Amino acid sequence: MAKIYAVGDIHGCLTKLKKLFERISPDPERDTVVFIGDYIDRGPDSKTVVEFVLSLKYQLKNVICLLGNHEQTFLNYYLHQKDGDLFYLNGGETTVASYGFIDTPKGKKINVPERHLHFFTSLLPYYETDEYIFVHAGIRPGISLDKQTTDDLLWIRHEFIRYFNDFGKIVVFGHTPLPEPLFESNKIGIDTGAVHGGYLTCIVLPENKIIQV
Repeated sequence: MAKIYAVGDIHGCLTKLKKLFERISPDPERDTVVFIGDYIDRGPDSKTVVEFVLSLKYQLKNVICLLGNHEQTFLNYYLHQKDGDLFYLNGGETTVASYGFIDTPKGKKINVPERHLHFFTSLLPYYETDEYIFVHAGIRPGISLDKQTTDDLLWIRHEFIRYFNDFGKIVVFGHTPLPEPLFESNKIGIDTGAVHGGYLTCIVLPENKIIQV
């Protein structure tokens, strides 16, 4: 039976990410790995985390990479020169330090390789299977998935967390750091604060097996 390995918020924690993948062994043809977003910021190794995830795309057939609010804020800053204060307030200085700068005719610019920029701009807002919805932050109750706003998918917290009725499918999410994985009838939370000294969490579905580093 094919499995899904969903990985919580990484935030530049390369050592934990490497150790996690030493402990899990998805079938390269059959299984699916889903990253829930927030690869960058706060932790020290944003660039090499992205490199590691890109390398997995060559090793595994089914790797799904979702957009997190930190990637969206980074793109707003890097591509559109907006949300700079928000980017730095949320730990962006570690991402800038990880990539470094290059000189351009218009001045210094963050040295983001083209393949990394393509990675950031190709991240998905959500991923859906027959039984699960994978999304970074959550979904707004009472609104169909195709009508959700990007802001809600990337930033929502309390309205989603405190909703206990059926979403139609189990929602697997990150974004809100918790001391341990959250299991409720309608949702599973897998951000356990890796960058804040907590665990980096992977859940194996459909068996609900937790693997942590």
